Order: sequence, then C-alpha cells, then structure tokens
Amino acid sequence: MEQPHSSADDSQYAFECTPGGLTPGTEVAAFRLFEACGCPLPVLIAAPHAGRCYPQDVLEAMRDPAWSILRLEDRLIDRVAHEVATRTGAGLLLADAPRAVIDLNRSPDDIDWDMVADGPARPGRHLSASRRSRGGLGLVPRRLAGLGEIWKTRLAHQEVQRRMETVHRPYHQALGLALESLRDRWGAALLIDLHSMPPLKARFPDEPAPEFVIGDRFGASCHVSLTARASSFFARNGRPCALNRPYAGGYVLDRHAQPQRGIHCIQIEVCRSTYLDARLAEPSARLGSVARLIEGLVRELAAAVAVLGRDRTVPLAAE
Repeated sequence: MEQPHSSADDSQYAFECTPGGLTPGTEVAAFRLFEACGCPLPVLIAAPHAGRCYPQDVLEAMRDPAWSILRLEDRLIDRVAHEVATRTGAGLLLADAPRAVIDLNRSPDDIDWDMVADGPARPGRHLSASRRSRGGLGLVPRRLAGLGEIWKTRLAHQEVQRRMETVHRPYHQALGLALESLRDRWGAALLIDLHSMPPLKARFPDEPAPEFVIGDRFGASCHVSLTARASSFFARNGRPCALNRPYAGGYVLDRHAQPQRGIHCIQIEVCRSTYLDARLAEPSARLGSVARLIEGLVRELAAAVAVLGRDRTVPLAAE
C-alpha cells in the first residue's frame, strides 16, 4: 500500500513513512507509521484491524478463508483513515498484519489456550483470559458466530510467541513512542483508534440504530470534554451514535491512555454499511462522505486537545 493519498484532492502535507515489525511468513512490514512533516495536529489515527497481508499458510489453515476474512477485518477502514489523514495532517498508524494473525487490540496474556496445541500446562492458565477470549476472539481469534471454528488445526505455542515478537510488541512500542512525541510537542495528544462494526440494531423501536460508537473506557481514557465534543459533533451532523455501548474500547486504550499526563485515547466504531456496499465487502460511493465527516471530527477534537495542552491545569478525568 502506498503513502496516504486523497481521491478528492491532493494533500497539502508531506508524510514520512516508517515501516515496523514483520508479518510472519512474508517479507511485508507488520505496520506503517505515517507522520506529516511539521506535526500540524496533536492527533494520531490508528487502524489496528485493517491489515490485509495474509501469509499463505494462514489462508490454508482456515476452514473458510473468504468468510473469516470479511468477518475479522475492519473492512477497508484504512481507506477512510487515509482520506482523513491526508486532509488534516493527522498522524496515521496502519496495521498490515491481519487480525487473523494476531489481534493488536488484545492483551498479550488474553489467549484462548484451547487453540494452542502445546501451551503451558499449568493450573489457572485460563484465569487471565477475558470474556472475549473465552468467546473465541482473543489474542489469536479462534471462532466466529455463524461459522464456528476458524482453523483446521490448533496453533503451536512457538508460533504465538513469534507473532507477539514480530507484530504485537513492535506495534505497541511504535504507538507509544508516537503518542509521547505528540504530547511533548503539543502538551497533549489524542489517539483515535478507528474501527468498523457490523450494523447494530436499534435499542428502541422509535430510534435509529447507531452508525457510530464512541468508546472512552467509561470515562477513563480521555478528558470528559473530548467525549462530549465527539457526541455533540455526531448529533449536530444528524448521525446517530452511542457511547460505550456495545464497544467501550479495548487493550489499546487500556495500555496507552494516560489522560493525567496529557495522553488521551478514544475509540470510534464506524458502521460498515455507511461506507461499504450491500455485501459489506467493497467500498461504496458513500466512503468519501464518511471520510469528510470523520475529518470534521478530527479537526474539532484536535482544537480541543491543543487547548488541553496549553492549559495543563484543566482537571483531568482520571484525577
């Protein structure tokens, strides 16, 4: 994938690309970090579930690769992120290693050991696993609703460790350093962890289903004003959104959010039907309008983060 570009107009920003990690079984970097020269915004957009570089052995190990890929990926959300970064100059961190290889939004110890052929045999090894991991969506996804088991055979423990070393660890190291750099320059920084979700059902008959879900770990991952601004932005633009239900954010926010130090993190889930076709597989004509909407959100939040950076006496949510 090339340097971010906009199909609507040329970018006024020059980006430097830094590849990192390695997708196992390939010669492709696990992720790429794009940073605009001059660092025009205190914002970094990340897409940890957008990777589409599938090693051949991973595809051959899947029971139904076509179905699993569509369900596991945040399908083409990187194209939305590309557009937004190009238009705003926000930093951009894109995973190229797919979620099927390793989930960058899961803790290193959130492993479903039943899928590991030679995992450590010790009492209580399942105690660290989360509800999601026990349900099949842990560090390495195991099963999907409507499909069942993803893999034909179990995975070697050594392979899980290799993926940790070449994908998971370097991704989070790069993310942490990028946020620290933004914070040092601006006094505060914001991570927008960008995801996509299948269409949700309306909670009540007389209201529309949310098209966007804002996650802030129930107030723990960013200053309350940022969540309020994001909610207000979607409301003003007539786009139904929800807060922390059913997605409050995951390991990325838990690990990197430090609002007391000026590092704020927020997760945005975008309904796939807003920018993909009816199969939720390919981009639709609406992708550009969704990118412009997120662009407006990024600009509004960036202005608020810059104020937080200038005035470090503003009370923070974690205090």
